[in-house]
Amino acid sequence: MKWEGNRESDNVEDRRGSGGGGGMPVFGGRSIGIGTIVIALVGGWVLGINPLTILGLLSGGGMPAQVQQAPAQRPPADDTMARFVSTVLADTEDVWQRVFREGGGRYQEPRLVLFRGATPTACGTGQAAMGPFYCPADQKVYIDLGFYETLKSRLGAPGDFAQAYVIAHEVGHHVQHLLGITSKVDQMRGRVSQKEYNAMSVRLELQADCFAGVWAHHAQNARQILEQGDVEEAMNAAARIGDDALQRASGGAVVPDSFTHGSSAQRQRWFHTGLKQGSVQACDTFSARSL
Repeated sequence: MKWEGNRESDNVEDRRGSGGGGGMPVFGGRSIGIGTIVIALVGGWVLGINPLTILGLLSGGGMPAQVQQAPAQRPPADDTMARFVSTVLADTEDVWQRVFREGGGRYQEPRLVLFRGATPTACGTGQAAMGPFYCPADQKVYIDLGFYETLKSRLGAPGDFAQAYVIAHEVGHHVQHLLGITSKVDQMRGRVSQKEYNAMSVRLELQADCFAGVWAHHAQNARQILEQGDVEEAMNAAARIGDDALQRASGGAVVPDSFTHGSSAQRQRWFHTGLKQGSVQACDTFSARSL
């Protein structure tokens, strides 16, 4: 991926030098134990909209109160990985500003938070073990950069464009939040069965994959960022984090009714749809008869 020398975003907070969040997430005044966290991670660990949402549902609590956070620190200029994610974030800003403007809207840029171990968020305490996530309550994407080693070594998805896909997917959730899609899905919690809600979650995740493809489409047209093998890296990452692939890797049976993110084939298909068509309208997973 060609990224060196491109603009870096100013919307990056580096909390890696702080003490972290510490403790367990608290929802509705109750602490969440390890057992509940494990259940949540099984359902939404990798590239989820937010595992904390699952934790809140399992605990029976609502959204946590806003948190107080120290003034944001900029990443060090010599931190290559921080520069990389800052550049990818800037590229998503450029693409989505244009897409929203052409649609008659205004894009509100999210912030990207770098942390280690744990950090407070407006959705509860974020844990590195949850993988990257987006918190709609504070409109921030959170990532412990150690996840990229997990992506490469444990999940078998190396490459810088696979790493960019991770950021673009989470920014896709921010786009869903701005469009009001996320809140509509959240409103259905408790009104439908768990199986039905899981199916809605799958459509939400696949749409975020498609939005990641939309970003790649426009970034390539404007700045020719793709190098040989980049698309294959993203497609491989999408395959490795499909619900069916993760369930097989854990040694369990594949249970489609429990899917919350979509199968490997579905995630690849919707990323590819966004990449080829570059259209938000093409990413309407909620109207699609077949995923």
